Amino acid sequence: MPQLNDSIRYLKGVGEQRAKCYEKLGVDTICSLLRFFPRAYTDFSEITPVMECVPGSVCCVRGKIFKKQGEQRIRKGLSLFKVYVTDGEGDLTITIFNNRFAFDALQMGREYCFRGRIQGNFLRKEMNSPEFIDPERVSPIRAVYHLTEGLSNNLISGHVKKALELWGDCLEDALPDTVRQKEGLCHQRFAVENIHFPQTKNALEVAKYRLVFEELLTLQLGLGLLKEQHREETGVLIQNPDVSEFEQALPFSLTDGQKQAIADGLKDFTSGVPMNRLVQGDVGSGKTMVACGLAFCMAKNGFQTAVMAPTEILALQHYRTFSGILGPMGISCTLLTGSMTVKQKRECKEQIADGQASVVIGTHALIQDTVSFAGLGLVVTDEQHRFGVNQRKKLAEKGERPHRLVMSATPIPRTLALMIYGDLDLSVIKEAPKGRQPIDTFLIDGKKRQRAYGFIRDHIVRGLQAYIVCPLIDEGESEAFSVTEYAEKLKGSVLSGVRTGVLHGKMKPVQKEKVMSQFQRGELDLLVSTTVVEVGVDVPNAVIMMIENAELFGLSQLHQLRGRVGRGTEKSYCILVSDYGNEQTRERLKIMTKSSDGFYISEQDLKQRGPGDFFGARQHGLPQLKIANMVEDMDTLRKTQRWAKRILMQDPALEFPEHAGLRREVEDLFEHGTQENG
Repeated sequence: MPQLNDSIRYLKGVGEQRAKCYEKLGVDTICSLLRFFPRAYTDFSEITPVMECVPGSVCCVRGKIFKKQGEQRIRKGLSLFKVYVTDGEGDLTITIFNNRFAFDALQMGREYCFRGRIQGNFLRKEMNSPEFIDPERVSPIRAVYHLTEGLSNNLISGHVKKALELWGDCLEDALPDTVRQKEGLCHQRFAVENIHFPQTKNALEVAKYRLVFEELLTLQLGLGLLKEQHREETGVLIQNPDVSEFEQALPFSLTDGQKQAIADGLKDFTSGVPMNRLVQGDVGSGKTMVACGLAFCMAKNGFQTAVMAPTEILALQHYRTFSGILGPMGISCTLLTGSMTVKQKRECKEQIADGQASVVIGTHALIQDTVSFAGLGLVVTDEQHRFGVNQRKKLAEKGERPHRLVMSATPIPRTLALMIYGDLDLSVIKEAPKGRQPIDTFLIDGKKRQRAYGFIRDHIVRGLQAYIVCPLIDEGESEAFSVTEYAEKLKGSVLSGVRTGVLHGKMKPVQKEKVMSQFQRGELDLLVSTTVVEVGVDVPNAVIMMIENAELFGLSQLHQLRGRVGRGTEKSYCILVSDYGNEQTRERLKIMTKSSDGFYISEQDLKQRGPGDFFGARQHGLPQLKIANMVEDMDTLRKTQRWAKRILMQDPALEFPEHAGLRREVEDLFEHGTQENG
């Protein structure tokens, strides 16, 4: 009997080689192929008469072939074929380049639908290399898939069709009948068939709504189950959650947002169940001070705090912050990293094991089996640094269900954040700490690049530093600048002779840390980097952030990059460079010049680009959604949240027979949909 988890290589026409191509798209089984939903659709159902086609516009024309003109060789390697079509009112000339197969497929006297850009003028209409279908044999709405080398749209479509014929009967409906009937949802089989091969626009809408609803319900149920897991009793109960001594000893005043976030955490400490809280704040809003305050409370009550950073340089930065604040208050902090000597590591681990170290800051070295805590009460990680779920879990297992604090510098509108981070309680810090420098942001085109270089040089001469960020590192990927190539070109500009470092994602971690350390110590004046600098180190002396090809970044990412400067006492600047002439794109980038509010910027980002790009970097460590859209499907998200609460109230572990399908979906989404991040 065929099973949905059968390998895709057994599907006729796939085989070993194409199976490897499919793997690149995340497709390895029949089930994942059927759930490899189209990214868009080409609609051949909206027909425009030839006489009404406007040159320059994309139209769909339905017409009969009345003449075919054979191959014409233009030059070596280029030939063209002409096909003449009429819809009874007007004629259209179709030109096909280098594709005899497509030319031969079009038969004299038959009617086809052609879709493409209209060329020519109002008297003589032409279309070059259009898409076409036989409307008598094929659905007028055609799926468009994400592709990789070795797989075409037609090939994927054919494989999906074959899979539906052979495995379609294996599709089970995970939704309970009560949910499906009350929400007016179609059956699973209809939904899968019509998402790939919609017979009508209405059938496509019905299919999509069903699949979006199911995916969001599964997500909400999974988050609900995760939250329940954290509701078990904690061995870390705080009797005296007072941090007034901490606040009084600080050389500055906490903001209201910081005070509230600390108060939220202290309340969790006394609840009897482990805290699982996300502190969300804009770049530079002072989230680390919240962690410091809660670590202070832990230490005063005899418990330890573990702070995990993704790199040694960031661990060292956190160590300096925590020890600088908490050390004078009599709280010992220690640092554990992979590059320490064997002796240093042994001494550090002894201090952790016997409880001498109240706050332990480290890299992944903290989750090694040889590290044991005397009484771990709080685990602090930074969501922006994309630790995998299992790494956080492994650290937490070194205590008796300790409290957890996750810090995030990705501002997300609150209503959306509550739904995305459904397994976490949420604290939001809105304001920036007092004394934080505002950053002037400018949008320029390439013609002003040399002036920008001069501006950077003037600041470097004064002993200050700058970043230049480029989107790509490899030559020839697109028109975007390559980091290494870009750094070379600077030698011929006014920045010639400036001490310049290069940083990109393909460098080894040791190399990256070396370059960042040099920049942090002031041994480099300029850092030319990809976005790896976004997950960053505090360099108060860096005052200019110049971003090339700014149109290739989302607003939220630009805001994160901008947050690398403005951390010292000097005036700071962000320069966005874009030659992209599209007015809509320029308007989008101008938002950056008008606002420094990360929450406002993220709202605009979500509206304009959609969450596919917004969450494309997998920042939140949640399952990857295949069809739902966090903005467009907000109403459905709210509905599924209500259904999830109702279902979990009746059946907290999804053990009822009618919920067996949903449980399988939850397990599948959270097992295969999440990616461990290092």
